[in-house]
Amino acid sequence: MSDRRSRLGSPFHLLVLLCSFALCAYAGVRLLDGDWLMITVWFVGAALIHDLVLLPLYAAADRALITVTAGRTAWVNHIRVPAALSGLLLLVWFPLITGRVSERYASVAALSADGFAARWLLITAALFASSAVLFAVRVGRRRPGAGE
Repeated sequence: MSDRRSRLGSPFHLLVLLCSFALCAYAGVRLLDGDWLMITVWFVGAALIHDLVLLPLYAAADRALITVTAGRTAWVNHIRVPAALSGLLLLVWFPLITGRVSERYASVAALSADGFAARWLLITAALFASSAVLFAVRVGRRRPGAGE
């Protein structure tokens, strides 16, 4: 019995998993209720663009970062995290940052789409600045005689 339970997981885990599948199925049915062909094309295109274009680009950028920093993982991680968060924000808000849908956004949200690029740059600068401060604090703690 315990071998079977360890293979299947706990009953709570299975219940949560089934609920998440049900929620995904509901969202899929609601999503595909409209123009399912264009939604499917968008998903396939997004997957292909990610796998064939974006993944090699950010893998090459990460490899270059490791080469430039001579493999010092502390430096690399303090650059990777803000860069990844900034890239994620750019990916999510790309149409508004580039101003491509500002009229449609303004009509739907009743808010101006101006300033998204400036805000994204400020958030990116704050992410890198906070990462630099955290890195400086960690380096300061490691130095012999620091804090004496």
